[in-house]
Amino acid sequence: MQVQKNEDGFRFRTEEGRYDLEASAKWIGEDLLVAIWGGERPHIGAVALAQPRPSLKDPGRTSSTASVFCVVGHKEDAVAKKASEFLSAALNTRVVATAGIHWENLDEEGIRKIVQHVDSLVKYIAQHLRDDSEISIQKG
Repeated sequence: MQVQKNEDGFRFRTEEGRYDLEASAKWIGEDLLVAIWGGERPHIGAVALAQPRPSLKDPGRTSSTASVFCVVGHKEDAVAKKASEFLSAALNTRVVATAGIHWENLDEEGIRKIVQHVDSLVKYIAQHLRDDSEISIQKG
């Protein structure tokens, strides 16, 4: 996994070879804006807004709920929803996530690999942003 910090936030990239993805993450006040893209024609296929809340099963844990908008004919709604909800619960903040991933003629194995890469990427983003926040708090 690769990460770069710039004036706008962070840029992440998987390094698995085939079906690598990129993402950017930027704090806007206490809210987080994340974009995930990859493939031959990156785009915005879906947008999700997640908000943290107490878990319905265990009110002592943080969960989240999301609303999703998807461009007609696109299938990134599940990616945007899952990413926004995971990051919202993990970081206890509102998260907007966009997703736009496109490779021509994907087979089932390709789709499975992309889903794995999205999951790894989102977990890495959460860990990195948590660690970066802890460093900032300790310095400030």
